[in-house]
Amino acid sequence: MSTVRASGLELTGRRVQLRPLAPADWEQWREVRTRCRDWLEKWEPRPAPHHPNPIADRRAFVARCGARERERELGSGYGFGIFVDDRFGGEINLNSIQRGPFQNCYVGYWMDEALAGNGYVPEAVVVVLRFAFEDLGLHRVQISIIPRNAASHRVVEKLAIRDEGVAERYLQINGVWEDHVRYAVTAEEWAQRREELLEAWLH
Repeated sequence: MSTVRASGLELTGRRVQLRPLAPADWEQWREVRTRCRDWLEKWEPRPAPHHPNPIADRRAFVARCGARERERELGSGYGFGIFVDDRFGGEINLNSIQRGPFQNCYVGYWMDEALAGNGYVPEAVVVVLRFAFEDLGLHRVQISIIPRNAASHRVVEKLAIRDEGVAERYLQINGVWEDHVRYAVTAEEWAQRREELLEAWLH
């Protein structure tokens, strides 16, 4: 039977393993990011000018791993690599965790184009939803997607995550202020749908 938490910060699904990226992952990560550049970068914010590029500079990747570790220590974010049979396949992150009356976070994800369409990302989303609600005690998880990003929309459609409507000019992506469709799951919805989602994707 699959478990969500294997050891430490490793989360395990039926076919995917999620763990924080480490400096030793740079070669695999760089290969995927380089090969999938056209597939990925059109949906992402532009990197800050004059900042080292972690694809080209291992030291920048190591610094990126360190920044994610500090976020984990502070409880402000959790970044995971998605691994399929020990092959690095993408990333899924819980970003901008806010406590107090909000108890909210945002989920972002990307996948190697060669592995897309196999249901790995929906499975990873279910794994991090369980972590967010049951380990972190959050009340709300949001996912925001550019309307024309069909591959990302298929993920939330497969999971039947609730559509909250369009936020106009919500995020600056690749230099353009883009509308995003906002999706959300609350702790109450997770409690109602937990067994259904776990049975479909993790068992």
